[in-house]
Amino acid sequence: MSKQAFLTCTLLFWLVAVGLVILDTVATATVRVEPPPFAFGSGQAASGGHCSGR
Repeated sequence: MSKQAFLTCTLLFWLVAVGLVILDTVATATVRVEPPPFAFGSGQAASGGHCSGR
């Protein structure tokens, strides 16, 4: 594969990837905010389910 073909394929890949991210961002509803992984376990304890300790 020539250098020009490689650069063209790379550019095409990134254009498609960025296009899909933009399309996904525009087409979806608002993001549901969740705590970052290092914050799991902080705050109010669960009152039901497998992690409630009941």
